Amino acid sequence: MIRNKKVMLFCSQMILTGALMTGAPCLVFGDNTQTSEISQISDHSGEGQIHKPEHLEAPDFTSDPNFIDDSTDNTAGYYTILGTTTVSLDQMTSQYNSHGQEYPSAALKEGGAETIEDFCTIILEEANAEGIRGEVVFEQAMLETGWLAYGGDSGISQYNFAGLGTTGGGVQGVSYPDVRTGIRAQVQHLKAYACDEALNQDCVDTRFDMVRRGSAPYVEWLGQQENPNGGGWAAGADYGAKLIRLLGELKEK
Repeated sequence: MIRNKKVMLFCSQMILTGALMTGAPCLVFGDNTQTSEISQISDHSGEGQIHKPEHLEAPDFTSDPNFIDDSTDNTAGYYTILGTTTVSLDQMTSQYNSHGQEYPSAALKEGGAETIEDFCTIILEEANAEGIRGEVVFEQAMLETGWLAYGGDSGISQYNFAGLGTTGGGVQGVSYPDVRTGIRAQVQHLKAYACDEALNQDCVDTRFDMVRRGSAPYVEWLGQQENPNGGGWAAGADYGAKLIRLLGELKEK
């Protein structure tokens, strides 16, 4: 018994000595309050946000003297979703300002779009990256949010500008970490409806695979009631027609 106690005492002394020499903690189980406090004060404000990749551009196709608006260049004369943007940044911001809404700078600044110019530039960049017409993205965002005033099921802090996932009955839909991510998801969802081509950027649209690819290549077909394929973005009547009216107004600017 005495021999066992001596052995145990010797082992304990050796462990303590090793801990002191190597700097290892003497206690395995301890209070981790200090670690928790450090993690709580860490700045995670930028986590998950998508910053503008260097390769993204917002070209003004209308500045080309040989520019031709081919948005309705098809047998039916419908407005195609796939294609180059046929309006300028100035036209988009001018239309927004003409509707008398004060831009929600305080709400969208943290998400990366302090001004309407910033917001529209992001639209042009993201739309151009996927070959989607920027004016379609813009008008859909304005229609869905009431010119960024919201008031529906989703809120402005969600950075969801197209009602993605808002199925009615108070369902708020999808939330995104910043303006660019919300716009990118909208662009990708439009591309899913417009064609069966692969995305050029990483998919952030969590509802992308829910779409029947290529089922609504035209703005007029985005409304379920007007889509001959039986699908579409929105269930309300004349959804596409409302977008077409806004697009006509935009091109008068």
